[in-house]
This record gives sequence, structure tokens and C-alpha cells, in this order.
Amino acid sequence: QVQVVESGGGLVQAGGSLTLSCAASARTFESAMGWFRQTPGRERKFVASINWSGESTTYADSVKGRFTISRDNAKNTVTLQMNSLKLDDTAVYYCAQRPSFFTETSNRQGDYNYWGQGTQVSVSS
Repeated sequence: QVQVVESGGGLVQAGGSLTLSCAASARTFESAMGWFRQTPGRERKFVASINWSGESTTYADSVKGRFTISRDNAKNTVTLQMNSLKLDDTAVYYCAQRPSFFTETSNRQGDYNYWGQGTQVSVSS
């Protein structure tokens, strides 16, 4: 069974930094990965995506220049480095994995088959 597990959430002050990690299932081969986030009562929104090789990334406009997604395929991990955090970044962050051999980035939830349970990020003033 494919599993995706996030870690690294927590409480941080505005302007600070936080790093989220995602451990992806080794049973899914050559797939793109993504991060999404959701606040209570609102739909889940795209944050960032990275292709299989790690050479191509896409970001939501709201996080461009502040967040960086990267991956280590040898360890089956994806990292989201979040800098200059704002109050609006408060959300539950979800890591997601596309099916095997879907190697390109995507900002659409429906393109991801496997999801983690989420990790809370809270930014305080």
C-alpha cells in the first residue's frame, strides 16, 4: 500500500522559517510530488510541486520567492522549506504523490492519488 507521511509542522512567529518533510512510498516509481494546504471551512489549495527528477518546480503565486520544494529520490523524501512566513500561511499542509510514471508537476488535486494525513503549521504575530 502506498503511504505518504508528513512531518515538521509546528508553531512559528511571522517572519520565521519552518521545514516540512514528506516520506513517500518506495512502491510508487518515478512520480511527481506536491504540497497543498487547507484552512478550516475552505477548500484545499495548491502550494508547490516538483517533478520526478527535481529539475522542474511550480509554485502558487502566494508562496513564490518564499517557499522552496526539493526532493531526494535516494531517500524517497520531499522537503518544503518555508521562509518569511506570514499569518496567512497558517494551515494544515498535505503532501501528495502522483501515480507511478506521472513524472511532471501539477497544481491540480485530482492528479494526485496518494495523500498524507497532514501536518499543522501555525504562524503567530
